[in-house]
Amino acid sequence: MNGIARFSVGAGLNAERALLQRVCNGLFDCQLLLWRPTGQALVMPGSFERRPGFALASQRCAAQGWPILLRDTGGEPVPQSSAVLNIALACALPSGDEVGKRIDIAYERLLEPLALWLAENGLKAGVGAVPGAFCDGRFNLTLEGRKLAGTAQRWRRSRDGRPVVLAHAALLIEDWREPMADVVNRFYHACASDLRCQAASHLALAERLANAWATATSLPECYQRVLAWQGLELGARASTYPPEGLAAGRHSPLL
Repeated sequence: MNGIARFSVGAGLNAERALLQRVCNGLFDCQLLLWRPTGQALVMPGSFERRPGFALASQRCAAQGWPILLRDTGGEPVPQSSAVLNIALACALPSGDEVGKRIDIAYERLLEPLALWLAENGLKAGVGAVPGAFCDGRFNLTLEGRKLAGTAQRWRRSRDGRPVVLAHAALLIEDWREPMADVVNRFYHACASDLRCQAASHLALAERLANAWATATSLPECYQRVLAWQGLELGARASTYPPEGLAAGRHSPLL
């Protein structure tokens, strides 16, 4: 698929880590990576490994075809599969950004092109929390009040001292809502957690947009256009960069 890389979940997470490192090294000020998993996994913060029942939950999820991978950021378990389009945007903080608002600005920079792209395809997106969604957050991208994409960030410093962010969105393209909610709930149950999520709190883009995967190939152009309006130059496309030399799983930065 043109413009969208295909990686295993662990390799895709590491490709994002490499993306962030390139911006930190000063090779680019801003770079975009779109990737789609070739397999599936349940991804969660490394802190979950210390929870009671984690080993049992891991065994059960793996037996059901959902191996667990650990990430560095916080939040709750997130299922990754071939139904998901991952969008990673790494940027060095422009001098005009207000430091106190940099988290909100980074999410706006990530979501504005997505919202415009959806609008150009006849869909009106929103942003906000969705009760019952897995890994719920106030910067979910929503459609009809249901969660379409989850978001996350990781911050580091560049070699010249500038703050650098990797902002990430996991956009559900195909309707895997039931199996995704089911594996998250099975994990919670095995860990004796009362948390539960609901498939009905989510919406897959293909449920509202025909040929969603083919249409998604126009997303990079939309990002380039919107970032240019904001005075940011999007560097060379990173969709084909291999995540070589990076350990899979534990050190993956985001979803």
